[in-house]
This record gives sequence, C-alpha cells and structure tokens, in this order.
Amino acid sequence: MSKRRKHGAKSATTRKQKIRDVFVARPFEGLAGEGDWIAMRELLPAATAPLKLKPEYTDQVGDRKLIVTTVLPLAWPAMSRADNTVFVAMQRQFQSGDVSRDIAASLLAALAAEPGHPVAVPARPGVGPRLQDLLANDELDVTLHENFDYWLSDDTDAGDPQIAASMERANASVYPTTALATADGAYWCSTPDQTHVRIVLPEDEDSALDGLARLRAADELKLTEESKFAGMFRAHGLLVPVWDLPREATAEDCEAPVSEFMKRYATALTESEPLNSTQRRSRDGLVGRQLTLR
Repeated sequence: MSKRRKHGAKSATTRKQKIRDVFVARPFEGLAGEGDWIAMRELLPAATAPLKLKPEYTDQVGDRKLIVTTVLPLAWPAMSRADNTVFVAMQRQFQSGDVSRDIAASLLAALAAEPGHPVAVPARPGVGPRLQDLLANDELDVTLHENFDYWLSDDTDAGDPQIAASMERANASVYPTTALATADGAYWCSTPDQTHVRIVLPEDEDSALDGLARLRAADELKLTEESKFAGMFRAHGLLVPVWDLPREATAEDCEAPVSEFMKRYATALTESEPLNSTQRRSRDGLVGRQLTLR
C-alpha cells in the first residue's frame, strides 16, 4: 500500500511538471496584433507599447502606467519605477515553454512590487494566467525609439554604474527601424551591413509557406528588381520572410513594393488547388532557406 501511495505521489509530481513546462508553439495567438507581439519579442531593438488590463484586473493597477518593452536594463524581466510606471520586457533571459505565461507572470509580479523596488520574477512561473487572460484585447500601439533613454525617469538613479553600462551596451545595439504602414507586422531596418524588410505573416506556418511557394514558383517573391529574398524565420508559430535591399533603400521606398507583395500573397492564399511539382520544389527550397534569429 505504501508503495502505491509513493508511486501516486510521484505521478502527481510528474503531471505537475508536465503542466508547468508545456510547450506552446504559438504563444501570442488570440492577442490582437499577434505579429507586433512577435516583432517586439524577436525583431525590434527598442520599442514600447501601453498595456490595458481586463476590467477584473484593473484593481491591481491603481494609478500605475503599464508598458510593454522589448528589453530592460540588465535583462530584467520587469521593472516598477518610483513614478508608478510599470515595465514588462518581451526579451527576457529565462523562459518556460509558454512565453505568454512568462510575460504575464512578470507583469503580475511588477504590479505586486512596491514602486521603486526590485521586482522578483520566477524563472519558470508554472500554471497561471497568460497575457490572453490579463489583457484587454486591443491592438498594440507600438512606438519605436532611437535609444533606451525611456528606461529612466527623473527620480531614477541614472548614476547607477550597472544601469549606465547596460544602457550603453543596449544603445550601441540599436539600429534604425521603421514600421511600414502598408502591412501589419512589417518593418524596415538598416543594419551596418544591409537594409532589410521583414514581415510577420499572420497565417499559420503551413498556409503561409504554401502561399510563398506559389509566389516563388511564379517568380513573384521579390519586392523590387534590386531586392533579394534572403529567407525566413520561424517565430512563435508564424513565418517571417526577409528581403535584402540596396543599402540606400529607405522605408518610404519600401511602402509601395510591400503593398504590392501583400496583394500577390493574399491572392496566392486563395488558391485551393494542391501545389504542383514546381511549387512543391519551391516549397522545399524555402524550407531549406530558414534563417536564425539570434
């Protein structure tokens, strides 16, 4: 009997472990502006957006201002400033299998912390509310910044050498980035070596890949004659195609080509016939051109 009880206890622990570490391939699904959430998590250097909680959670907010950001000083997952501003970071060092749950836990921990004090966030928070449970389902109003000066307020000790060093390193990594108006989740960026356009496609991976394969087979995958399709990322359940452009190409130059591409892509998605042999080869070629995010 005692052995059965011991075995039962072990099984319960195993079940709890499986729940805590469950992998969610598309953690931001169901949030308005899913592509922007993924962009803040994986693509954007310095960006912020205000957050609004559902009515049942607003009592925890009070007069505090909630902001999601790409990254925080010293890779903190969250920060509760003395001026009643709460930041939660998308790009954090430790995570479980459900990124949405991790960020939600960071937000709740910041709301529970005293303003101006450090925020204690568990590396693996276990079962609990996700962003989809906490947030009013509004589109993200993303603001792109040239640097990370927004980390600091008037009452923040900007003289902290660790924070100063972290900001210096972070500012050095910021490259010019612009959101393109002609497509959701589309961003132009200029790195030291190349100019790029990256678009977080909203469809599931298989549908998006079929659409891209049809375009590639028809030689309609380029943005412009001078552009080069560099490959694609897989990011949190969605595809992110990437194009290299001439170094001098501006964000404004890319608006019309991106608009035309999205029209071609939308048409490709409507095709219901199975891929033909040429399109299947194009699909296989796209799979072989996957890029690494970091």
